[in-house]
Amino acid sequence: MSQTVEFRSNGDTASGYLAVPTSGTGPGLLVVQEWWGLVPQIKGVCDRLAEAGFVALAPDLYHGEIAEHTEMDKANELMQSLPPDRAARDMAGAIDYLLDHQAVQGNAVGVIGFCMGGMLALLIAALQGDKVAAVVPFYGAPLGEMAPDWAGLTASAQGHFAENDDFFPADAVRALEQELKGMGKDVDFTFYPGTGHAFANEQNPLGTHDQDAAKTALDRAVSFLRSKLT
Repeated sequence: MSQTVEFRSNGDTASGYLAVPTSGTGPGLLVVQEWWGLVPQIKGVCDRLAEAGFVALAPDLYHGEIAEHTEMDKANELMQSLPPDRAARDMAGAIDYLLDHQAVQGNAVGVIGFCMGGMLALLIAALQGDKVAAVVPFYGAPLGEMAPDWAGLTASAQGHFAENDDFFPADAVRALEQELKGMGKDVDFTFYPGTGHAFANEQNPLGTHDQDAAKTALDRAVSFLRSKLT
């Protein structure tokens, strides 16, 4: 079952796409969009994650705006103009909505995000502390000045990254992994040989879709999330 829902966001209202398993209950999972927005592809990800047993919610961080896959300039503009504080409020509100939802089991949620959403997934996990038990970024991470205060990160993290990525270079992501491990964080990043950014997006917007790597990464992500949330 899937539907558009509204939830509180620090005194305001935000919306998102919610998919619930046929069983009616499951662990809560925040799904964070790519820079295209809350497009049908991300809604499809929520549906597949619900089929895997999760109560999946993707907040609409652009508040109704989307970019088509042929509109990379618009996608970049939307991403660059996204107010970071509003995005954080909306993701936090979505987490609280999940934790209060009757279908959600447990007292912590997981977070999975792709591209820009991978970066934001790690950010919100650091900001939300023990409300987040597991975080899975796909080819996106907060690097350099974008980095949050990692002291707040208590979630286990499993990352899936491209070997050849101009947006989030592998060397910089590896350095972040080592930094987090040095802080005692439970972090494991995998880099998929021969892949490019957005390799798990089946609509292939960048011409980089890798079916085998995508299946491997998503299977690992689901197993990891199940192990941490159930």
